[in-house]
Amino acid sequence: MIAQVLKVSVERDDRLLRLTLSRPKANIVDAEMIDLMQSALDEHVMRTDLLAILIDADGPHFSFGASVEEHLPDRCAAMLSKIHKLVMSLIDSPVPVLAAVQGMCLGGGMEVVLGANRIFASDTASFGQPEIKLGVFAPAASCLLPELIGQARAEDLLFTGRTIDAATAHEYGLVDVIAKSPADAAIEYFDKHLSTLSGFSLRQAVQAARADFSASMRDKLMRVERQYLEQLMAGRDPVEGLHGFLEKRTPNWEHC
Repeated sequence: MIAQVLKVSVERDDRLLRLTLSRPKANIVDAEMIDLMQSALDEHVMRTDLLAILIDADGPHFSFGASVEEHLPDRCAAMLSKIHKLVMSLIDSPVPVLAAVQGMCLGGGMEVVLGANRIFASDTASFGQPEIKLGVFAPAASCLLPELIGQARAEDLLFTGRTIDAATAHEYGLVDVIAKSPADAAIEYFDKHLSTLSGFSLRQAVQAARADFSASMRDKLMRVERQYLEQLMAGRDPVEGLHGFLEKRTPNWEHC
C-alpha cells in the first residue's frame, strides 16, 4: 500500500486487485499516479488466480483530471505516452476492469475510467471532458467515447466540454449501475457474477470479446496522439489555454 497517492490491495481471497486513487479531494491523475497504477497492473495482472480489477477513489470525488502542468509543450509527450499506455493496459486487461465513481470524474480521470469494462457510479457523480475549454482535446476520450456512447453524444461532450450527471451517463450507456456506494456495488457484482468462475476460461472470454475493440483503439490512439503532439501543440491557442488555466485568467484566443 502506498499512502496518500495510490492504495493497492488484493482482496476477495486474492482474486480482486483494487487500485484506489488516494490523494483527495482532487485525485489528480499525474505522472506519479499513472506510474503507480501501471506498476500495480504489471505486477498483478498476469496472476492466473486474478479474476477482476477494481479502480475507485478516496474522498468526495473520483478525479478532477490530469495534471495541467504536465500537458505544457515541454512535458506533454511524456505525459501522453504514460496515460495512453495505462488506458491501453486497462483495455487489454485479461480480466474484467470495474470502475467505481463518486463526485466529479473529469478529463484524464474520466479517460482512465473509460478503459474499464463496467462503470458503477453514485447518483451524485458527474462526468466530463473539459479539455476543449483549455484549448486542447482529450485523445483517449476522442477514441473511446464514440464507441461507448455513440458518435453524436460523444461529439457533444468532446466539443463543448460540458459535464453530465450520473442519470444522463446511465441513459447514454456509459454508466452501468447507479448505487449509493458504487465501490460496494462493484464488489457485490464481483461476488455474485465473477468470483466463482474459472480464471483460465474468463481470460479466454475477455480476449475473445475485446480483441477487435482493443486493436481498433490502439490504432486510433496512436493516430490521435500524433495529431495532438504534431498539429495541436504547434498552435498558439493550446499553449495560451493551458497557461490561462494555470494563471487563473481567461485565455486570449488567437484562433490559430
